[in-house]
Amino acid sequence: MAIFLKANWENIIMANYEIDPEILEPFLPKGVHLDLFDGKCYVSLVGFMFKNTKLFTIPIPFFGTFEEVNLRFYVYRKIGNEIRRGVVFIDETVPFPIVAWMANKLYNEHYTVVPTKHQINNKGKHQKIKFEWKTNKKWNSIFVENSKESKMMIEGSFEQFIYEHYYGYTKIDENKTEEYKLQHPSWKTSEVIDYKIDCDFEAMYGKAFSVLNYTKPEAVFIAEGSVVAIE
Repeated sequence: MAIFLKANWENIIMANYEIDPEILEPFLPKGVHLDLFDGKCYVSLVGFMFKNTKLFTIPIPFFGTFEEVNLRFYVYRKIGNEIRRGVVFIDETVPFPIVAWMANKLYNEHYTVVPTKHQINNKGKHQKIKFEWKTNKKWNSIFVENSKESKMMIEGSFEQFIYEHYYGYTKIDENKTEEYKLQHPSWKTSEVIDYKIDCDFEAMYGKAFSVLNYTKPEAVFIAEGSVVAIE
């Protein structure tokens, strides 16, 4: 596999919701299985900064830095004795049509285009980060206030389960799945002091996910991030 995309992913917020596995079955690519944590199935609403994007080592002028928001769930693929733990995206949202077109064309993902914006405030004792995206004339948002102190994730923790899935799987059709691999170090995380989520999941991701409008996240995490390469 060759590296076709490299970028900095920063301030990666994950709001994690337990969900009925049956809701995810129609989105499950062939050849992979739902990955559970303590017997529970999860989806994550994710917001982060995508910076200094390069395709095949070539910078993308004017469109290389942007906010991304996505909804993803967790899977694994077994090849002999090897377990490849990965994610499947329900949808990925970016502000630039050219970025969405390239991502959809190059690795068959599910990118859509909506207006986005963000606020990052590092003044004071804590950091405050807010990602916003507009759909159906409504601004949705995910906000986190977190400690400025970061630490390595604990082995076997829920945080580690959420962040350390290093493969991506895309359902091309009922019989075909595309696999790609992410390269990045284990990220440091910070304590979340407060959070607020305002998301119309049904409007964003379809009726199947309307239950999340009335579900409290089991946990909300934030990681510093790093350079990420995609094979």
